[in-house]
Amino acid sequence: MARTALVTGASSGIGREIARELDRRGFRVILAARREDRLKELAEELNDSRVIACDISKEEECRRLYEELKDERLTVLVNNAGFGKLGRFDEIPLEDELRMIDTNVKGLHILTKLFLKSFIAEDRGYILNVASSAGLMPGGPLMAAYYATKAYVTSLTGSIYEELKMADSKVKISALCPGPVDTEFNDVANAQFGVKAISAEYCAKKAVEGMFAGTLIIVPERGLGLAAKAAQLAPRKLSLAFTGQLQSGKKTD
Repeated sequence: MARTALVTGASSGIGREIARELDRRGFRVILAARREDRLKELAEELNDSRVIACDISKEEECRRLYEELKDERLTVLVNNAGFGKLGRFDEIPLEDELRMIDTNVKGLHILTKLFLKSFIAEDRGYILNVASSAGLMPGGPLMAAYYATKAYVTSLTGSIYEELKMADSKVKISALCPGPVDTEFNDVANAQFGVKAISAEYCAKKAVEGMFAGTLIIVPERGLGLAAKAAQLAPRKLSLAFTGQLQSGKKTD
């Protein structure tokens, strides 16, 4: 049986490039996202793949996805589905934030929980949770909800990592924490970042390398990891003020 990976949010950006990277490594890749047409286009270029259209923001869809795949004996789970919104907390529509929380947090949590149990039972497998450099910061004025969701992802991943280590498990879990990446994320968030973005291809390559190396926090960019650590060590108010200035520099319509 071929090694099998599930990639959520595979219709574009980092998820699409991770699917391509895993395909190059000989994996059978299961592609999951809402946009089935995009998934089918990607599937045509891969060697061995399967398309499942689903909305990770909905609990019943996450459970359906697991039920469809629980007998596939996955080797890799990549929780990539997610999005952000730029703006003041009091101005961003509540429904947008709730859908963000359902996707970035709830959907990721459900899939991690369900597939992790299967991985632990067989004492093998890798989980890659796509977070963000935002998840390493004290907070993010003008992207408050997004930063909070990514902090949840990094915290959850770190806790599970240590639990697996304590249990002497062979299962590995990692969090990918890149800075700006050249993807559709910017359009959805209605933002343009003032610093140079890395390519999705480069991000995916570093992500997969770090995942298989068992790295807990994967930061693709040189120097960004040190900057994140500096932000964590700085007084919280100072760090928040600095982050707020950076966010204010993001251009919006």
